[in-house]
Amino acid sequence: MPSASAERGQVTRQRLLEAAIALVGEVGWGGVTTRMVAERAGVAPGVVHYHFSSVTSLLITAGVGFGRVMLDELGTRLAERPGIDEGVDWLLGELSRYTGTDPASLLVSEMFLASTRLPELRERLEELVTRFRSQVAAWLRARGHRGDSEAAATVFAAAVDGLMMHRALDPRLDLTRLAGPLRAMLKEESTA
Repeated sequence: MPSASAERGQVTRQRLLEAAIALVGEVGWGGVTTRMVAERAGVAPGVVHYHFSSVTSLLITAGVGFGRVMLDELGTRLAERPGIDEGVDWLLGELSRYTGTDPASLLVSEMFLASTRLPELRERLEELVTRFRSQVAAWLRARGHRGDSEAAATVFAAAVDGLMMHRALDPRLDLTRLAGPLRAMLKEESTA
């Protein structure tokens, strides 16, 4: 059983991670400072560096943790869909909750941009995206896709990412209207 001190440390660490996630959406990856995170989390600035070696380390940990939860949930819930049509429709419906300017969308966009300059972030995001594509490929194979499931999963994931960027530029874009072409692409070599 963890000590009361260890539990308080975990609670503080979680507050720092949550503060970092919120601030990235508000001021951008490069705009987040130790003082801002500490103020948002309700702690002294030195506490940030007690838990993380730098603001960059905090941002990477927070962003990758957020991305892992989001992609794992999408992959798990996609796997529950009985067919390709239902899966595509469900995923586009889920993604329609994101406007492109909401905190989650902004965090993901900022992470992708920051990963072009931060090798550690790029490597960790690559792991997340690779795992998600593997989940999609397994889902496709289980639903009768006979072609190159890994390639189809990669194109599908990239299309979804691109659609989310388009949605940020055009909030009126109805992602659910785009299900037909995506379904056709994925079913092209399927038995289902």
